[in-house]
Amino acid sequence: MVDMRTGLVHDYTWRDGVFYTEIMLPDGTSAERNALWNAAESAEKRKDGRTGREWIIALPAELDEDARQELASAFGVELATRYGVAVDLAIHLPNREGDNRNHHAFVMTTTRQVSRDATGLLVMGEKSTIELSDTKRRSVGLGSAADEVVAIRQLWERMANRALEGRIEKT
Repeated sequence: MVDMRTGLVHDYTWRDGVFYTEIMLPDGTSAERNALWNAAESAEKRKDGRTGREWIIALPAELDEDARQELASAFGVELATRYGVAVDLAIHLPNREGDNRNHHAFVMTTTRQVSRDATGLLVMGEKSTIELSDTKRRSVGLGSAADEVVAIRQLWERMANRALEGRIEKT
């Protein structure tokens, strides 16, 4: 990826163990990764502006590759539609030197809501509700950001448990 603001090239092709990647938009379409993150970067006016939020999720080792991919993608879709953001999903395999059950995914969300203009170009809108200050959240009738993070954690728990139902052998 080339950061159009700085000219820096970010090369992630050397990363081992990336099993699957996907970009998800709230409208159900996808986007090119470089275009997405450059649009996110250009939307921030402050030099220390935050462009993304990272969620790291443990994927159940009891599921096969397809089921893990389906589960992680479903979580990404849930975040995209709930907050109106773009989601950049990367599923990683366990590290060769580590625990062979450590299937996990990095779920990067834009901090701003994403849509497309009439020509199909990505448009970064307002900050998503999870990115608002607690003061702003209260003014629009929302709970704290910390409560929102807990709710997302509980959402993931429900989704993972649902995916595991009937799959674990009793010992």
